[in-house]
Amino acid sequence: MGPKRENNRKWWRNNSQRHFNKRYRSGISESSESSTLASSSASSNQRSSVPELPGFYYDPEKNRYFRLLPGHNNCNPLTREGIMQKEMEQKRLQLLEEDKNRKKSTRPGVNASMLVWKRQLGLMPFTTYCRRVHELKVNCMQRKEVHIANPEPVGPGAHKFEFILADSSCQRLFAVSDMENGFCKYGLLNINGLWKDVPTVESHDNPYFTNHKVNVACWATLTGPDSHVLISLLGRQDSPGCVSLIPACLFRNLAPDADDGQPVMLYNIKVSNVWSCVWCLNPRLDCSFSAGLRNQVLVMNTVTDVRRTFKTNSDVLAQQFATENLLLYNGCRSGEVFSIDMRVPALSPSNWKKGTSFFQNSAITCLRLLQDENYLMASDMSGQIKLWDMRMVKCLQDYEGHTNSYAYLPLHITEDEGLLIAVGQDCYTRIWNLQDTRLLRTIPSPHPASKDTIPSVVFSSHLGGKGQNVPGILMAVNKDLYHFTYNTNTVE
Repeated sequence: MGPKRENNRKWWRNNSQRHFNKRYRSGISESSESSTLASSSASSNQRSSVPELPGFYYDPEKNRYFRLLPGHNNCNPLTREGIMQKEMEQKRLQLLEEDKNRKKSTRPGVNASMLVWKRQLGLMPFTTYCRRVHELKVNCMQRKEVHIANPEPVGPGAHKFEFILADSSCQRLFAVSDMENGFCKYGLLNINGLWKDVPTVESHDNPYFTNHKVNVACWATLTGPDSHVLISLLGRQDSPGCVSLIPACLFRNLAPDADDGQPVMLYNIKVSNVWSCVWCLNPRLDCSFSAGLRNQVLVMNTVTDVRRTFKTNSDVLAQQFATENLLLYNGCRSGEVFSIDMRVPALSPSNWKKGTSFFQNSAITCLRLLQDENYLMASDMSGQIKLWDMRMVKCLQDYEGHTNSYAYLPLHITEDEGLLIAVGQDCYTRIWNLQDTRLLRTIPSPHPASKDTIPSVVFSSHLGGKGQNVPGILMAVNKDLYHFTYNTNTVE
């Protein structure tokens, strides 16, 4: 029994040692595999989503964090705004490079020959054909710099465009510029020379200078189509703001009562905190305009001087008159959009009844009625652009991609071409298909993006007037004016 028991003990020790070594090696391999997987997953997660650390920023090129230095401790500090500005500039330059070699269509299966073939066979309605052609041409627009001809010197000091506004015939631009000396200059530009090899616009010889900021403006039809310009000036500590109605002829020294080249105001009302103004084109409310003020709406007839005031719960930032009905749509800082029926008399400024009302997520910046005035386009400071059915008070479409958080940015709608155009706070001009909300093109700014260089654009298929027939986008940014013209090789 003794030798046999000893052999069993040896076998048990050897067998247990082999099992232990096997388990130990497998444990090492499993731990190494798990650590490898963990490290790989950690690295992949780090590449995909990097956590944000207060006081540090992550450099994806060097794959490490760097400390953000305060401005007073370093001559070349790293700030979050500077890093974001650098990333935006890299993206802008990349898009400018990609813009040179653009494809002719963003819609699969749609090209010029296919459109012509379907139109000839009667498979496509004429309206759809025209919109598809404009879609192709917009995607192939080419940028040209516009020469601004000044017939007379307009004074010292460089200026940069604040915004431009075209009249209904697209023959003139009302341009507002900021001067280096703190003054503001506004006047007219004649855009009949865009057809030339070097596109040229002519600056009218009598601009006007003011030390007030021009907040908003619109064309007014008083003695004829677009005969006047209605502007809103912000107030200062020493003088209040005002709403002024200026004859357009005064910008060319055509009026006999022009004194020393300074336009004489046909109508001037001192009002503080004017956020918006709009002219009424409805003949039943002729010669009238509305101004959005702090917690109230002002409607005034410039001939009879009859005023109507409507108290509101928020500042009115955007307005739009209907032409078929006597309705005034208002957009507020609170995000509310409501209508006022001008046929209903108000018992008092605070005793009146709202019409249709709905809310968006943030302050309303622009309102635009479509040709069918049952539909209203609204944009706000959260970057949302929505199309509303005013009969059902229902949002029908949402146009994604727009960026805005604080700026007053207008919308441009051309229903005949089926396009929606808006400039974002990031200085990108975006073009959507009005029907299916497809983003057709994103145009980067020719200048580095900043808060002070947000472009202002005008779009028309007949810039310079219908006799000129020069389609495209006019873009004013910084001190320059650009024309994004159609590529004639696309579709004739």
